[in-house]
Amino acid sequence: MKLNRKLVVLALSCAYASVALAGAVKESSDSVYKPTGKGWGELDLDAQTHAQKAATLKAQRSANLTNQGGPVMTAPKNVYYIWYGTWDSASQNVLTNLGNHIGGSPYFNINTTYTDKSGTHVQNVVNYAGTTTDSGSLGTKLSDANIETIVANKINSGALPLDANGVYFVLTDKNTTATSGFCTQYCGWHTNATINGKDIKYAFIGNPETQCASSCGANTPSPNNTPGADAMASIISHELEETTTDPDGNAWYALSNGMENGDKCAWNFGTTSTASNGAAYNQTFGTMKYLIQQNWTLLPSQACAQHYP
Repeated sequence: MKLNRKLVVLALSCAYASVALAGAVKESSDSVYKPTGKGWGELDLDAQTHAQKAATLKAQRSANLTNQGGPVMTAPKNVYYIWYGTWDSASQNVLTNLGNHIGGSPYFNINTTYTDKSGTHVQNVVNYAGTTTDSGSLGTKLSDANIETIVANKINSGALPLDANGVYFVLTDKNTTATSGFCTQYCGWHTNATINGKDIKYAFIGNPETQCASSCGANTPSPNNTPGADAMASIISHELEETTTDPDGNAWYALSNGMENGDKCAWNFGTTSTASNGAAYNQTFGTMKYLIQQNWTLLPSQACAQHYP
């Protein structure tokens, strides 16, 4: 895509690609960074006056997040899962429990430090609103366009509602990959598209258990003895909080590098405890333990945190 087009796909970079994340950013003294879609910033090369360029250079020196004026999901969020491929019940239970309990938690409350351009704060409300399955209709190698099609098909068939306050997660099984860079460039991403006249937010979440356990966090032992799903829980959290605060890629992000709130704390878990099976964890949702990356809070100062306040 052209560099001066606003790209809106955001991603969680793989652990071993963290150096590449910074290196992939194209540099120029004349432009600001904006989200690219795959976890790193890319430059907006629109023409700028001398004064604008000076202001750009000043902005690039700050790594803090700022609000660029785009929409923010301040209202309750409705989470929808699309189970793509073949899933075992234990893994589904881990991610379903997350969807049912992340809303209202001290962890998700971090997002209430964000506001829209009118000053309205994000609500700490997430509803696990629907689920459906796709046994693998488009094969095991999915393009970005395929992932949008999966979401659109489930909406158009009536399996899931058309919901502008929703976030639709395409959760792929351990045999399915995304051809634009799963395991090498990202572990997951989020974006938006117009479907049936509404701005629909959705995300791809890959299962790294057998494809890239070391790079996308499928630790063994894992808190719930489901390495793939336990890793995906952190990636879901990452993409959910980014979708909440930057749904269309033009709200909260850092001008200096294009990172959103989830990107700022990727693979930063903070203080952890040890579960009875020896696994590290730092969050408890419902009755289950999770190892979830921290999120970027704006209050009392900008930093990674496990909870707010």
